[in-house]
Amino acid sequence: MHTLTFLPLQSAAPQGGGMSGIIMIVLLLVVFWFFMIRPQQKRQKEIRKFREALTKGDKVVTAGGIYGRITSVGDKTFDIDIAKGVNITIDKGSVYPSADEASKDAQAQGDQSK
Repeated sequence: MHTLTFLPLQSAAPQGGGMSGIIMIVLLLVVFWFFMIRPQQKRQKEIRKFREALTKGDKVVTAGGIYGRITSVGDKTFDIDIAKGVNITIDKGSVYPSADEASKDAQAQGDQSK
């Protein structure tokens, strides 16, 4: 009596797929950098230049929504006059040139989150 044994036929995996996979990953990283990281770095550079250029007497709005005029500039802080005889000290990182700039920045952050 003959017994037949069936051996499953396995096809070989396609060769050369590894190189194209690596190229696709590199391409995706380049596209991600070009459209996401690079514009954000440019925006941060512009904001840093703006904040370094602020001087006494400039009108600003803080990140918390407080309007005022710069009375003195420190290394990392600004003193802002928010009312007659009322001065506050804030970090340079939380200053916008005006309400228009603050609303543009908030709108840009909203657009990025979509």
